Amino acid sequence: MMTNKNKHEAFKNEKSIHTDFKEKMTYSDYLGLDTLLASHHPLSDHHDEMLFISVHHVSEIWMKQILHEMNSAIHDIQADNLREAFKKLARVSQIQMQLKNVWDVLATLTPSEYIEFRDKLGNASGFQSYQNRLIEFALGYKTDYVIKIYEKNPELHEKLKAAYEAPSIYDVAIQALARAGLSIDQEVLDRDVSETHQKNESVKEAWKTVYKNVDQYWELYELAEELVDIEDQFQQWRFRHMKTVERIIGFKMGTGGSGGVSYLKKVLDQYFFPELWQLRTEI
Repeated sequence: MMTNKNKHEAFKNEKSIHTDFKEKMTYSDYLGLDTLLASHHPLSDHHDEMLFISVHHVSEIWMKQILHEMNSAIHDIQADNLREAFKKLARVSQIQMQLKNVWDVLATLTPSEYIEFRDKLGNASGFQSYQNRLIEFALGYKTDYVIKIYEKNPELHEKLKAAYEAPSIYDVAIQALARAGLSIDQEVLDRDVSETHQKNESVKEAWKTVYKNVDQYWELYELAEELVDIEDQFQQWRFRHMKTVERIIGFKMGTGGSGGVSYLKKVLDQYFFPELWQLRTEI
């Protein structure tokens, strides 16, 4: 049984552990909180600009994690380590839910409040989020005009160019279908991966075979469902983005000359993995 003296010594030791940080790394040090929390720089005196900045900071941090998981999953699939990829892709889907939910927070901003500081944003626009573009590239939506936006920043331009020219997660998934013995047109396997994938009958039929023979192709079936989860969540994120913008600025042009709601509605019709959606009608 612990004596009062022992309890006192234990308390002193515990207190020392939690207070003696002169030569030890702290929670703040590890997370770089001084830098992170000092990165808010409102340009107006309006109370709600802080919210606007925080929502976009949180979004960019989550996007960084998505890219970390996606790029690793692409390498896993290329090495036929599909089970390793599943955990990472499932994590991406969970992160996407967090990204989608930030629009609910931003939607508490009213048109009257936003107009108080909108002019301070100048040409800054979410359209310029290079991490969002990197995610689109990783998913297979390739647009060269996006790269030109960053020509004035050589380091960033090279990063985007490398991602643009690299195979997407759908490219490596299709390659995995071929390695499993499923018939894929050679022109698809040899295609220029810097171009957006277009619907292909052989790819659709290969996925259909997977879905009709789940036990035989279980890993490919699971991969397909992970990809569908990600695209589903991405589209839900796009929809919440569009509705939040419409709620706050209606159909005005976006900052930086972007199309605002009209542009956001148009991209709702884009598909990263078209055959995985098409086959659902045919099974």
